This record gives sequence, structure tokens and C-alpha cells, in this order.
Amino acid sequence: MAITDVEHCEDNIVHADKVQSVISKLPDEDELYDLAELFKVFGDSTRIRILFALLESESCVCDLAEALNMTQSAISHQLKLLKLSKLVNFRREGKQIIYYLADDHVKTIISMGLEHIEEK
Repeated sequence: MAITDVEHCEDNIVHADKVQSVISKLPDEDELYDLAELFKVFGDSTRIRILFALLESESCVCDLAEALNMTQSAISHQLKLLKLSKLVNFRREGKQIIYYLADDHVKTIISMGLEHIEEK
């Protein structure tokens, strides 16, 4: 998209007070990078499906694979990425590993994202 395709100011006037306010509130580069990496995890529909399933019920890999019509190997691979991103946790129950959403922040991100795309 060329710059002419985007609405922009006709006069090139910089509002130094606004610019300084923005600069002073920006997180540092490491935090911005980590935030971008977190949102990349949400950029895969399979991982979103898993998160939605876990929003409904804590589940083992077998149940997730059946519910989402996927292989256990594919589910396990995605759960590893979700776990590394601190979006899911797990606990052992006998011979089963039960996965669940890490905290209420994950629920909030999902529900806010859904609310946003459903806006008319």
C-alpha cells in the first residue's frame, strides 16, 4: 500500500507535547518484542481452537485430540508452544496430564479478541 492510499495530514506539523507523552509511555524494546511474540502465538487457528476448548473444560491430550479432530501428536506440539508462552499449565492426575488455561488473563485476551471481531 502506497502512502497515498492512507489518510494523512495535509500540513506536516509535529505536536511535540503529544510525541513526548507517547515516547515516555512506550514500553522498552524487550517488552515490546515479548508482547509481539505472545501475539504471534495467538496467530494460529489451531492454538486458538485449543485455547477455546480449554476455556470450556480442563482436558487431557486424548480429549483435546478427539474434540478437535486432530492427532494427539499435533495437539501435543501446539500445547508445548502454548506452555512455553505461559498460556496453559498442566497437572498430573494418575497417568493422565490435564491441561488448563494458565490464568484469567488468557480468558480475557480470548474474550476481548472475540468481542472485537464481532463488533458491527
